[in-house]
Amino acid sequence: MTDIPGQLRRDEPLAAHTTLRIGGPAAWFVQPADEPALVAAVAWARTTGLPFWCIGNGSNLLVPDEGVSGCVITTGSACRWVRWEEDGVEAGAGYPVQRLLNEAGRHGLSGLEGLSGVPGTVGGALVMNAGTAAGETSAVVVSARVLLPSGAVVEWGPADLAFGYRSSRLQEPGHVVLSARLRLKAGDPAAIRRDLAARARRRRDTQPLELPSAGSIWTNPPGDHAGRLVEAAGCKGLRVADAMVSPKHANFIVNAGAARAADVLELMRIVRARVRERFTIVLEPEIRWMLGPEDFRRRLDA
Repeated sequence: MTDIPGQLRRDEPLAAHTTLRIGGPAAWFVQPADEPALVAAVAWARTTGLPFWCIGNGSNLLVPDEGVSGCVITTGSACRWVRWEEDGVEAGAGYPVQRLLNEAGRHGLSGLEGLSGVPGTVGGALVMNAGTAAGETSAVVVSARVLLPSGAVVEWGPADLAFGYRSSRLQEPGHVVLSARLRLKAGDPAAIRRDLAARARRRRDTQPLELPSAGSIWTNPPGDHAGRLVEAAGCKGLRVADAMVSPKHANFIVNAGAARAADVLELMRIVRARVRERFTIVLEPEIRWMLGPEDFRRRLDA
């Protein structure tokens, strides 16, 4: 492992690598220097039998307080590159989405505005088919390069990626996004900049950007909005220790100081129960639990 270019640390606190600022240590934490080093790090983890997770900037992610015994590999240094084309862009999985939006505007390319406010990286946006009411990632994807559990690198188109609402085939265990090609269209740079600025103002007015959060906590049920249901169930401002349902936007849980993962889980359980009691609707989490959906479901149903 020591011959893989990049940084390797033991018992690295993951709170420093998530936007919620929550999470215990990773037994192994790897920051590969480039894409070949990332592929080598994944191969090393597989060979040694260690569970591994690839993360971008740690948005939409909740990490256990006790940490994880496996290997966390970050795409930030390895896959933070971009290549602009006349009708689109190719970007590494670690490239920040908001930076991509702003640069697209300067290049006079439109089509990414629906991702305004998405806090993650290109890789995370593909995995979750991230988006807003104005559009989803899948609308602009031409292809993605993916590292498979076999160790092969393949190029998948939209049909292979099997996008759904906040879902994709990339959520299957062992699949790692390396890069993506996105198709955009020519637009007026000044008009795109004005549009992005207006969207940013609306975000500041409606979302709790002043406190650590993971973005939206719940997916929207068909025909409704999770934030509306949570607010109508009387949960705005509800707290468990320093985990709080944002008074500004009810589909955000913020870290108001020194919140733990256990606090967030308990708050999610309370909110879910109140919404179920009031509306007979079971909210489903959009935020990802590092130990996987089955363990997450077990903890939420406890």
